[in-house]
Parts: sequence; structure tokens; C-alpha cells
Amino acid sequence: MSSSFTLGWEEWVSLPSLGLPAIKAKVDTGARTSALHASVIEPFGPISKPQVRFLIQPNPDDLSMEFTCSAPVVDRRQVTSSNGEAELRYVIQTELTCGDRTWPVEMTLTNRENMQYRMLFGRTSIADDMVVDPNVSFAQTPLSFDLYKGIPRKKPVKRPLRIALLTREPNNYSSSRLIEAGEARGHVVEAIDTTRCYMKIDATASEVHYDGKVLPRYDAVIPRIGPAITSYGLAVLRQFANSGAYCLNPPNAIAASRDKLLAHQLLSRERINMPVTAFANSPKDTKDLIALVGGAPAVVKLLQSSQGKGVVLAETKKAAESLIDAFRGLEADFLVQQFVEEAAGKDTRCFVVGNKVVAAIQRSAADGDFRSNLHRGGTAAPVRLTKQERDVARRAAQTIGLSVAGVDILRTSEGPKVLEVNSSPGLEGIETATGKDVASLIIQNLEAKVRPLARDLKH
Repeated sequence: MSSSFTLGWEEWVSLPSLGLPAIKAKVDTGARTSALHASVIEPFGPISKPQVRFLIQPNPDDLSMEFTCSAPVVDRRQVTSSNGEAELRYVIQTELTCGDRTWPVEMTLTNRENMQYRMLFGRTSIADDMVVDPNVSFAQTPLSFDLYKGIPRKKPVKRPLRIALLTREPNNYSSSRLIEAGEARGHVVEAIDTTRCYMKIDATASEVHYDGKVLPRYDAVIPRIGPAITSYGLAVLRQFANSGAYCLNPPNAIAASRDKLLAHQLLSRERINMPVTAFANSPKDTKDLIALVGGAPAVVKLLQSSQGKGVVLAETKKAAESLIDAFRGLEADFLVQQFVEEAAGKDTRCFVVGNKVVAAIQRSAADGDFRSNLHRGGTAAPVRLTKQERDVARRAAQTIGLSVAGVDILRTSEGPKVLEVNSSPGLEGIETATGKDVASLIIQNLEAKVRPLARDLKH
């Protein structure tokens, strides 16, 4: 007959599924269900598959050590505490490890900030072959709060994430695929119209409001901010970042990608090859501006252009001068760029996720057009990249500061030249042409980046 497993009246335990390596628990056979200290308890997800997100401070003597956890809800239960107060609590099921044993337990979530123990070990969590010795303290292997010190650098725990998708088009292909991929991996993805967000900014709280309500805390934000609302969209994104959410692409990086002049200056600083680009403010410089890029034909681009809009090919010197004068007359910011004729109306879109090129397509312009954008009627086909092309695409995304990017390159006799770095690349063209599940790769990248820490540790 196997020997029994002994528990003392207090024990060190870990909750691996919640990412908590050490918690000091009081073993209380008078309590039916185990209870875990939690604050800012927020339910999320569909009614058919409810989740709960909460904060926990595992060390009562160090409140700066604060972690975000989430778990599926298995029940809501009325619990009466030892002082006679009744409370409706969320119930979760998770794994508990004590000594060399690991087993599933049910726990209620409640605020125990005034209690010495952050966890109460109830009798339903004690298996039949376990014996509680009230005269023994820590019968099993003792742990330490020092185990939390390495957590920010370790691979994060797989848990359900609450993700905000900032988009004005929740039903388009890219948004639908990101929602589908997130939900398939057990997360909750909520589409939020960026323009309907408004903000409260003060020294104590960074709140984002939406339709008269304060939005909850999110683990991560996927920004798909259209060029027309770049400035306001970035302000909203910064507010989410201030609340502790991980932003798939940070605001400053998106701003840099949208400012074509700044993007080219950053790429130039890192010696990343690109078509020769010129910029001037004075109309006296028009002729020299055209000469700097090798003369006509030349490409004239609005600085805030996207999807091929505001990009014009001037085939003669006279046409280039007229076009530049017209843009200046509209007080538009623009740049002039070398036309790479050998590209023959084709470019290569390299899709970068987490500093890795995960898919690539060659885009060909429609008849009579030099722009290869799929929104302009271009076509796409999968393409195999060279090592040099992959390296250039990765470096370009990294230079701008983007975790997810569409890097457009031209194939030339001088090697790949970066045409543009897009911070909100569409998924339809790349997934349709290559058959790759790029949306799931983006969600996996989020999972790897979101950390359990709600605050920086003071160690």
C-alpha cells in the first residue's frame, strides 16, 4: 500500500498554468473550496466560453510584484467567508503543484489583500491519499519568491489573452482572419472602431472610453489604423500602451512608416539600399530635384500615400516639373524618387512577423500601370526569396521598429532595393497566393511577446 502524501498547515505551492511559480498557502480543511487572491477581476469572452482576467500580488510584502493572469471560468458560486459575509465569486480550474505532485483544483477568486496568505487551500483540493498534519509547517519542498525574478525573460505562459483589434473595418478579410486566428488559439479578440474611442488623461489613470463606457484592460492591441486617421489613431494606441497593453506595432514605429521621408532617412542611416530619393521645399529647386534622381522618368509620391494612391509616374522632364509644381500648388508634402525601369512593373512583398520573413509574393502591375499594388488591380504569385532579400526585409522592418510589416522590395542588378515598409499590411493577397496561415503566425507572435508582469519588478 502506497504511503500518504503529507501537507502541513501551511505550504509553498505553484500554479504553473497561471504562470505563478511560488505562492504561500494556508491549508484550511474548514474551507470547502480553495481561494486565490485576485484584484481587478474582469470577465471577458463570449457567454458560451467565458474567461476571467485578474491581477495578483503573490508576495504580500512586495506589492510592486504584480502579475496578470487569465483562465476559463467554470462556475460562479456564492461563498460565505469566515466572518459571515456572502460573496458571488468566479470559479476557475487550474493545475496546482506541491512538492512532487501536480493535480487539477478548483479555486474561487477573491480579494485577499488584507490576508497574510494569498491562497487558501480548501478541502476539495485535498486528494483522498493526502493527510494534513496541523503541527507541521511546510511538509513539502519549500519555494521562494526569488523564482519570480527571471519571469520577464522567460517564455510566457500560454493563457487566454484579451486582445483589442483597432480597426474601422471589422468585417474585411484581414480583420476577420485575425479574429478567427485569435479565437482558434483560445483568445478573445474584440474589434474596436478607433474613431469612436476617446480618452481621459491624468496622472493616476490612462483610460480609453468607448460609447460611454471605460474600456477594460487588454493584454495586447493589434493596430490596423488607416492612413486617414493616423494622427488620432496613434494617440489612441499610445493610451492603450500607457494602460499596460502590449502593442503589436508601437505608435512611433507606425508613425515612422507612414512618413515616407522619415522612413527613407532611417533606412539610409542603416545603409539599406533603396531607389534614390530627393526632397525639397523651394520651387527654385525643381529642376535639380529631378536631376538628383537621374532625370525622367521619375516617380512623385505624396508623403502620406498608401495602396498606390498619390503615386504618379512622370515620363518626361517637362511632365515631372508640371507635376511637382501642381503638388506644390496644393501645398502637399511629396518626394521624388528614381524610377527603376528594370523592375518592369513588378515588386516583391516580404511579410515580416517577429523579425522573420514568413511569406513572400511577387506583385505585377495591371496593364498600362507601373504600380503593382493589388488594390490597383495588380496580381500576385508566390516567390522564393534569396538570403540577401530576406536579410534586407528583416533589417528594414527592424530599422523602422515594426514587429509585423510588409516590406516591398525591387529586384535590380544592384541587389534588392527597399521601396516601402508598410505597418498595416493586408493579409488577403499574401494568404491567398501562398496558402500560408499568416494570421495565426501574427497571433503566435503576440503570445510570445505578452509578458505576465503588470508592473516592473523592483529587484
